[in-house]
Amino acid sequence: MVSTVVMPVNALRKEFDYYLAHQDELVAKYSGRVVVIKNESVIGDYDSEPEAIAATSKAHQMGTFLVQRCTPGSESYTGVYHSRFSV
Repeated sequence: MVSTVVMPVNALRKEFDYYLAHQDELVAKYSGRVVVIKNESVIGDYDSEPEAIAATSKAHQMGTFLVQRCTPGSESYTGVYHSRFSV
């Protein structure tokens, strides 16, 4: 049987806001690592996103924690896409 969990769109917003508010101190401690944040607290740090997801999902339900590469600036959470299409 497959179970489906429906998460609110902003379910992880408080975790991301926590990351943004504490980014400088998190980078100082975990620079380049992937942190897992739940309930506004770092519950783990890993070398890669797949490792972080695999390890954390053993004890925590998917969609209840944020996986974030810990780097200075906005590069790790901002995407820029280029297109040849012009409006």
